[in-house]
Amino acid sequence: MVQITLPDGSQRSYPGPVTVAEVAAGIGRGLAKAAIAGKVDGRLVDTSHRIESDARLVIVTDRDAEGLEILRHSTAHLLAYAVKELFPDAQVTIGPVVDNGFYYDFAYKRPFTPEDLTAIELRMAELAKKNEPVVRRVLPRDEAVAYFKGIGEHYKAEIIGSIPAGEEVSLYREGGFEDLCRGPHVPSTGRLEHFKLMKVAGAYWRGDHRNEQLQRIYGTAWASKDELQKYLRMLEEAEKRDHRKLGRELDLFHFDEHSPGTVFWHPKGWALWQEVEQYMRQVYRDNGYQEVRGPQILDRALWEKTGHWQKYRENMFTTESDKRDYALKPMNCPGHILIFKQGIKSYRDLPLRYGEFGACHRNEPTGGLHGVMRVRAFTQDDGHIFCTEEQIQGECVAYTALLQRVYADFGFTDIIYKIATRPEARIGSDEGWDKAEAALMESLRRSGCAFTVSPGEGAFYGPKIEYTLKDAIGREWQCGTIQVDFSMPERLGAEYVAEDSSRRHPVMLHRAIVGSLERFIGILIEQHAGAMPVWLAPVQAVVASITEGQAEYAAGVAKALQKQGVRTEADLRNEKIAYKIREHSLQKVPYILVVGDKEKANGTVAVRARGNQDLGVMAQQAFLERLLAEVAART
Repeated sequence: MVQITLPDGSQRSYPGPVTVAEVAAGIGRGLAKAAIAGKVDGRLVDTSHRIESDARLVIVTDRDAEGLEILRHSTAHLLAYAVKELFPDAQVTIGPVVDNGFYYDFAYKRPFTPEDLTAIELRMAELAKKNEPVVRRVLPRDEAVAYFKGIGEHYKAEIIGSIPAGEEVSLYREGGFEDLCRGPHVPSTGRLEHFKLMKVAGAYWRGDHRNEQLQRIYGTAWASKDELQKYLRMLEEAEKRDHRKLGRELDLFHFDEHSPGTVFWHPKGWALWQEVEQYMRQVYRDNGYQEVRGPQILDRALWEKTGHWQKYRENMFTTESDKRDYALKPMNCPGHILIFKQGIKSYRDLPLRYGEFGACHRNEPTGGLHGVMRVRAFTQDDGHIFCTEEQIQGECVAYTALLQRVYADFGFTDIIYKIATRPEARIGSDEGWDKAEAALMESLRRSGCAFTVSPGEGAFYGPKIEYTLKDAIGREWQCGTIQVDFSMPERLGAEYVAEDSSRRHPVMLHRAIVGSLERFIGILIEQHAGAMPVWLAPVQAVVASITEGQAEYAAGVAKALQKQGVRTEADLRNEKIAYKIREHSLQKVPYILVVGDKEKANGTVAVRARGNQDLGVMAQQAFLERLLAEVAART
């Protein structure tokens, strides 16, 4: 007898081995139809998998995260199947799942065209309609290598050849196409209905630029037509909000090949930057942080002590002077420890909070650069808290509350909380890790935050909380973090005098709220589609004259507003007022103040708010009070 225990605790008995599909069918017709895979004692398997002995079983459907991943990976195989049908000379390589979809890399004699993508997608739909069964078989490694060499798939043969001798590999066949894969896969191609191919990009074989270049076809797949359409609409909206496009249109910044991966900020962009930086500087002052400033270049010896020189050197910009090696700092942490070490610190000084708008440099690969979101030179709202183990929890509670207030001011209220716990390769005692992980979890409970745990995803030196915000169109951005570090203070010899007069190493909490200011400004631009809240807008108001007769008055209104700290421009050009209004509306200026002879005579302004709202005529002081109230409220 084989006894199967289901998630609700109920049990089913079978006279002998039974497949996942048979168990699902016995539970109900609906479940049998929905089943994509099974999880037997925690291991994902195909629905055809035979359960030989007593086990716990979960039936996986496309409504489960794991089921959706299986559906997407199976669609990647369907893509390869279609490509081989249409382009028999193409060689297949790898096709993994990525966020919201999948890709597959191909070696082919010419570039795939948009017309090719359309044809491939059509053939995928035709193959899916055939509802061909997806069948698994297992081969010894050497036999599998010979098989793929025999059908001209040399990349697959190379992948299998890298597997240790004597091992077995699994292959999946659907119709006339067979591919190497661990699985599991959907039971048949008919389960793959809602997909779309997105684009073609270049990719190097095995991610090494020294290898031949392949063609990577990206696609997306979903459990339902509605989910697919919702995702495609989100992509359309994201394209409209693309910070690179808006950065050009709103004259905020540009990039130049003379300094790849770095940002040239224009006056309007720098005004936005300064608002973010000065806001965060006030946050420092109001929450017990002392602002510090460390040097840009530090000696190799320091980076060797921290471990960066050995583990991170390829991502660091290095230089040499007077026969000494130096590196541009990729992070601010070591500098803050060197500041902490100046003078004797007592337990009474802890927690000690340092903050720095530290400029950092990282040698990111050219292919990974993405507007202001991923650059080589960036500035962090970086902070480090030196404290005792007993203070970790209280500092994390205060930090979470602070982060929530900051995000709300910038327009983000939906935050996801995740705790990354100890990895296998780590330093420090289990007792220390226990304390740190428990403190982080309890801090989120005390903050009233539901959280998930990511086992093994902490840094080697300590666990962390990751704070991910959701933007206006549902995308997720991981920005904030607080990390517990037992290692670096000890490595660099940071100590404080404890209550019993002994010397101890402080715990170091690495924390950032917005993270890279460049990236966060990119997120802000996309969140607000370039129409920044009044307090952040590079230009808060434009005073536009109707004719030359009001030019002097308009200039005076603009100057008066500027004296009150309002970022104001005067548009005195000899252009029609409709043209001026349209131009400044496209620039997403919050307020356009129109002045004609009547306004000039009465000392008033005709106010138009963003979104083509006519607010009527106001006294200058009334408008100023309205704008300053908005700025103060950060609405």
